[in-house]
Amino acid sequence: MVDLNTAMAAAAGDRQKRMADEGKERKKRRSGSDLGLEAFDPVKHVTKEKAETVSMWLVIGFSVLVSLLMRYVLMPRTTVEKSDILYLAPLAAIALIPQVHRIVLPESLNEVYTKGTWFKAGFLHTFTFLAMAFLLVNPPLGDIVAPQLADKWVVVQDDNGELNFSEMKGASSSLTWEVDSSTGLSGDIWLLFGLADNLNVEGANVSIELTNNAGNDLQKTNDLNFWDTHAESIENNTTSSKSISKLIPHGDLDQRFALLLGTNLAVGEHQITVNIIEQGDPWENTRKYIWNLLVVEKLPEAEAS
Repeated sequence: MVDLNTAMAAAAGDRQKRMADEGKERKKRRSGSDLGLEAFDPVKHVTKEKAETVSMWLVIGFSVLVSLLMRYVLMPRTTVEKSDILYLAPLAAIALIPQVHRIVLPESLNEVYTKGTWFKAGFLHTFTFLAMAFLLVNPPLGDIVAPQLADKWVVVQDDNGELNFSEMKGASSSLTWEVDSSTGLSGDIWLLFGLADNLNVEGANVSIELTNNAGNDLQKTNDLNFWDTHAESIENNTTSSKSISKLIPHGDLDQRFALLLGTNLAVGEHQITVNIIEQGDPWENTRKYIWNLLVVEKLPEAEAS
């Protein structure tokens, strides 16, 4: 038998023990010095934030300076074939960032920086340089890309003033023209196309070379009189259902070309090489297209049995 006082004392002792255990458990879960965390220091936090801000602007300024040196000092002295150094050298400058901090900033700020600071600074430098390089090498600050084909290219047969356009419009590198006889394409054969550029498309120098069984024939003259004389016919035969020209879809922004391939092209394969040269900024920009014109004889229609 246990009297009432003894039972109540035992229950109270057990309750106190449970409360003490729960208190210890809450203390273990609580963040703070028990987990090795430093107490929050407002003054130290403000100093660190100021140091990180100064570091950010210093890295941005350093990256801009490196980008300008790449564009206006290194790039004019480098050829296209050796252009890899234009990216490797500025990105390798990441190794100089800690030293730049030590030279420019006071000791009180440098004491705050850690390895994490240099890691973030490296990423900031990389993306700042890439953004600046994109701006500096594209119009209006630079031009390192030659003009390109505006849309399609087409072959035109001028048979005593009557123009016949190839049924296919050259979207790829090959175009086929079927003829009724083995004599080939009679009359003057013209190549029409347009060039598009983001800057100074009129400054492009274009030459073509025709290669076939007869050998090589270099053509250089862009005869815009042919285009102007037959402007209506060209527009009617090269305009899509959306009223957009397949040769010069950007209108006056595209440069027109009308080049005489030759007279009376024989049946066979004719390779057209288009060389484009433009004086860009700071390099000479080049581009080459190789197109194939296949002149084939139509097969006779099979007689109905």
